Amino acid sequence: MRLWTIHPGYLDPVGLVALWREALLAAAVLSGQTRGYRHHPQLIRFREAADSRGAMEFYLEEVWREAQRRGYRFDPARIPHWLGEAAAAVPPAAGMLPETLEQLAAERDHLTEKLAQRHPAWPSLPRGALLPQPHPLFRLVVGPPRPWEKSPAAQKWQGLQQNFSISPYSEIVTPEIPHRTPRKG
Repeated sequence: MRLWTIHPGYLDPVGLVALWREALLAAAVLSGQTRGYRHHPQLIRFREAADSRGAMEFYLEEVWREAQRRGYRFDPARIPHWLGEAAAAVPPAAGMLPETLEQLAAERDHLTEKLAQRHPAWPSLPRGALLPQPHPLFRLVVGPPRPWEKSPAAQKWQGLQQNFSISPYSEIVTPEIPHRTPRKG
């Protein structure tokens, strides 16, 4: 199960369908309708929300909106407490959940690798310092990838934390670039 921080618009068709199914399963888990996946780490950030079911419903609504933009026929009635398209057009939960910049970067790298194997013709994600847009549910904050993230970028961060005592969610301070004085004549 992967509930992407990345906006669903970056996913290829296989990824978008998989996200829809996995988010529906997550909604069932959060509402107590199934016993499987109760302890899945991807659900931690939704459980931390004041309204975990509402957060998941908003997450699903945005996945549904992306499917609509592409002409797919995802059934919105499968979203718990679906109030219709008019209600879904007003995002009450936008920016509800904090997520770190490095988590978004780790997911970008992970998705880039998946797309290179599965769908090479799919448009590429921003690279380097550029980050893709997050799902509107998430508000970006400074910090490392989540401890449950298993991507190489996340593992690199975890190693840095162990070796240099970097605390999670701390402010990143960058050193000043030394200025050189030009030589005279």
